[in-house]
Amino acid sequence: MIVCVGVFCLSRKGNLALLQLLLNSGRVDADCKDGYGTTALMVASYSGHYESVRELIMQGADINLQRETGSTALFFASQQGHNEIVKLLFEFGASTEFRTKDGGTALSAACQYGHSKVVETLLKNGANVHDQLNDGATALFLASQEGHVTVIRQLLSSGAKVNQPREDGTAPLWMAAQMGQSEVVKVLLLRGADRDADRKDGSTALFKAAHKGHCNVIEELLKFSPSFGLLKNGSTALHAAVMGGDLKTVELLLKANADPALPNKNNELPEDLTKNERILRVLRLALLNAAS
Repeated sequence: MIVCVGVFCLSRKGNLALLQLLLNSGRVDADCKDGYGTTALMVASYSGHYESVRELIMQGADINLQRETGSTALFFASQQGHNEIVKLLFEFGASTEFRTKDGGTALSAACQYGHSKVVETLLKNGANVHDQLNDGATALFLASQEGHVTVIRQLLSSGAKVNQPREDGTAPLWMAAQMGQSEVVKVLLLRGADRDADRKDGSTALFKAAHKGHCNVIEELLKFSPSFGLLKNGSTALHAAVMGGDLKTVELLLKANADPALPNKNNELPEDLTKNERILRVLRLALLNAAS
């Protein structure tokens, strides 16, 4: 066990000379594991030590072994953006088919962290752009959530479905809008994302952006379509902005001609008010929510 720990330590630090010495001594198996199923090859791949990875492979390390979590050396190298190691692992038979317990793949990991060169290598070597996590999230969904525009373009060019939702109905555009990723929103809209698609709770990308106060996202959504939409419960983007208490967002929507006469169930506006009076009521309510 002590010798195995030594292999892990040398693999993590990239000390090739001592690693070779220990492996050549015959006192340790190249595939020795810790209590979680981690191998030295996984450690070296995660740490980005190309020569150590190569040495372990040449010493007979199994490239496709999985940790208890399901992660492989390829997964770790992809997650950390070590493209040359990813290429090396493919040279010796790494597979893109293995999944973690939550359904993650090397591609989903690379996309989540925005490693575009690794994404390119994975796609060239058979990674499936349509794979989903257990909750239904695709690689495109993960990249959209984190704002990785280059990766998003790569995935869409490789056939990723722009409107593929998670199991809860959340589409990549909705998630990008919630996270304030305006450039992602623009790219997704240009590639056919459904601006008015709603989640199972009925909220749309515009509604969520308004509630979160992401003015840049709202502007992109309104450029694509000037309509404001009406949620199933009667709420609008303006209501969402008021509830969020962000005055800039409220002002933006009012300037874009959002109708202040549309009340939600909790904030009924008297029918005899003028439009300006309704606007003032809306602004006052937003101020109250901002202060609370």
